[in-house]
Amino acid sequence: MTELKKTPLNAAHRELGAKMVDFGGWDMPVNYGSQIEEHHTVRSGCGLFDVSHMLPVDIKSSDPKGENARAFLRRLVANNIDKLQVSGKALYSCMLNEAGGVIDDLIIYFMDENWFRVVVNAGTADKDLAWMQQCNADWGMNLALTPRRDLAMVAIQGPDAKRVLNEALPGADSLTETLKPFSAAALGEMFIARTGYTGEDGFEVMVLAKSAPFFWKALMEAGGKPIGLGARDTLRLEAGMNLYGQDMDETTNPLESGLAWTVDLKSARDFVGRKALEASEITKQLAGLVLLDKGVLRSHQKVFTKHGEGEITSGTFSPTLQQSIALARIPLGIAPGEEVEVEIRDKKLKAKVDNYPFVRNGKVLI
Repeated sequence: MTELKKTPLNAAHRELGAKMVDFGGWDMPVNYGSQIEEHHTVRSGCGLFDVSHMLPVDIKSSDPKGENARAFLRRLVANNIDKLQVSGKALYSCMLNEAGGVIDDLIIYFMDENWFRVVVNAGTADKDLAWMQQCNADWGMNLALTPRRDLAMVAIQGPDAKRVLNEALPGADSLTETLKPFSAAALGEMFIARTGYTGEDGFEVMVLAKSAPFFWKALMEAGGKPIGLGARDTLRLEAGMNLYGQDMDETTNPLESGLAWTVDLKSARDFVGRKALEASEITKQLAGLVLLDKGVLRSHQKVFTKHGEGEITSGTFSPTLQQSIALARIPLGIAPGEEVEVEIRDKKLKAKVDNYPFVRNGKVLI
């Protein structure tokens, strides 16, 4: 049996009495008591997430004078890296295979022409890095791709996130007050990004692994509350954010996964998977569902519509809405407001198609 990988905060989670689970080969906290309380904490206060299982990869030229990093990313990802012109700006994109399937979704930070930082998902990190290294070699880019496992990452999320971070990092307010959403700044080895996966304002901060326990303690002393993977999933689903491996994977293309906005087909730039996307016939869409009957929507449940069958990709009970919600891949032509049926335990229950996100910045949007 393979031993689970541990983040630098593993001992801290155990001291806090966290319920630990195997998450993609990592020993991670699913909750510290009440998942629903943790969810509400992020919507109303400040929650702390250990996301050190995710992998930052620094992309730099092997030649100090070289500037191949941008050219490499132009071909590697479906979104247009040329949108990044201001230092610190971030871009969300999918990395596709030749068939147009999603290898992973990731965030790219542009620091300068010789330094882009890419953050990839934990479960796909080894696969992603191998793919990037293969492309680097095949395209003769001569880039240094450096996985930064020496860094830990903590997400500080919620309406009180800024105050908590400023208190934990004296002097950080000069940065946090000016840092725009989806931007980052480097302070030595510390990297502060105004990003997150909850639908609330907040930050994702990378620090050296050896400093992580001290940073975590300071954040808790400032009023941040530890949050597990369980609440992270209900928060991101309320916020209408895709989860790799559920809402999209290598067998699905981003145009049928609610991610057309991350694909740039307007520029002349070629990228891996472009030809397949342009040739594909789009018959499905990703839509939001709200269950009208009693029950809980879960992934893989069948959805029956007037235009044919679909399938739930992610489903849960929403603590904010107090009803069950889901993302589902359903046939094109089904509009918001229409009723569909979902098969739950051999019964067909009524659900309504709705736009997502369902909740953002503490506000119900449906």
